[in-house]
Amino acid sequence: MENNDIVTGLDIGTTKICTIIGRKNEFGKIDILGYGKCESLGVTRGVVTNIVHTINSIKASVEEAELKAGVKVSDVYVGIAGQHIKSLQHRGMRTRTTLDDEISQMDIDAIVEDMYRLAMPPGEEIIHVIPQEYIVDNEQGIKNPIGMSGIRLEANCHIITGQVTAAKNIGKCVKRADLECNGLFLEPLASSEAVLTEEEKEAGVVLVDIGGGTTDIAIFQDGVIRHTAVIPFGGNVITDDIKEGCTIIRSHAELLKLKFGSALASENQENEIVAIPGLRGREPKEISVRNLASIIQARMEEIIEHVYYEIRNSGYEKKLIAGIVITGGGAQLRHIVQLVEFITGMDTRIGYPNEHLAKGMDELKSPMFATGVGLVIKGFQEMSKKKKDNKSAEALDEIVGSLGEKRGKEMRQPSFFDKIKAMLTEDDQDTKIE
Repeated sequence: MENNDIVTGLDIGTTKICTIIGRKNEFGKIDILGYGKCESLGVTRGVVTNIVHTINSIKASVEEAELKAGVKVSDVYVGIAGQHIKSLQHRGMRTRTTLDDEISQMDIDAIVEDMYRLAMPPGEEIIHVIPQEYIVDNEQGIKNPIGMSGIRLEANCHIITGQVTAAKNIGKCVKRADLECNGLFLEPLASSEAVLTEEEKEAGVVLVDIGGGTTDIAIFQDGVIRHTAVIPFGGNVITDDIKEGCTIIRSHAELLKLKFGSALASENQENEIVAIPGLRGREPKEISVRNLASIIQARMEEIIEHVYYEIRNSGYEKKLIAGIVITGGGAQLRHIVQLVEFITGMDTRIGYPNEHLAKGMDELKSPMFATGVGLVIKGFQEMSKKKKDNKSAEALDEIVGSLGEKRGKEMRQPSFFDKIKAMLTEDDQDTKIE
């Protein structure tokens, strides 16, 4: 088995660290070769707070996945989240030298590269630059300008930023676990690859990923990401509320939430009682399932109100035809769909990452694995892009190398370079230069 054809996604979450190893089959679906899940002990609200514990959890998770897959993992694609994540809009511009040359992929790449050089507040760095639409010589609303003629090329970009220290700490943990980080992706972007369809992204949809420490939001419209946000509340806050409200220990509170939790108190019977074992010889404690649901509903309403605020704040509230897709561990809570629909008035469904997966590994088709599966999908996209770029670069070097030294220098000028690159990447056709 070629390790080059295998991609590993590493989801460093607040409650769990999950490693998923996959490869693409002949139908374009992902075969999951193995996965490992370990309790996350060194992460709080999506941010690494204890390096040693996080490294140990990563190692345990990777070893379990390697054992199931029968392969050795050396590099991974990692997710990043946390309340430090912010997003902004910015317009980039490139003035081209001549109308004779068509706009190529290199022009677009140059604008994106410039965006990465934007001055950020101290301690912040740019994680992603995502072009949304292009403007060619004041002609707006262009989705793909490649092949057009124009002097002034502009791009409206969605820029996602995060704290330098948070990204460095994740990188440090991955490196010390004897792994190489091939790419760092925002977790809601990864989750969206796993649970959203292209039709939903086109129509307008909100992805809400309810994790243990944070709730991540990504808004898509017209096939393009429009808004991202991270809310510093998740399933752990609900567990803490149950612990305080029912005066029980945290492990019992977590079990209660998972087995008997509901997001709507009115859907539970008043006379339904759950008995919790007493501590060291004490009497068992009886808890009303309806009271439990009331505690959960109060906190879930707060989280959903924050989500709805972000939707209104984005300016796309009236354009989201596909409504809301909930994923992450929090999506497993009973009656969550009804509560979200009641508060927002928008169509809601649970997002399962099973569309891109081949048959088997049914346990990975739970919403809690959406980010991990999404990271594997993102990894394959990156691999495909790198292969294409390498192919173009090799062909270009071959063409220029076959010419004389003087002619070769002339042909390495940027305008000629752009032209050749565009020709070589176009539909991957073989190109002959006379």
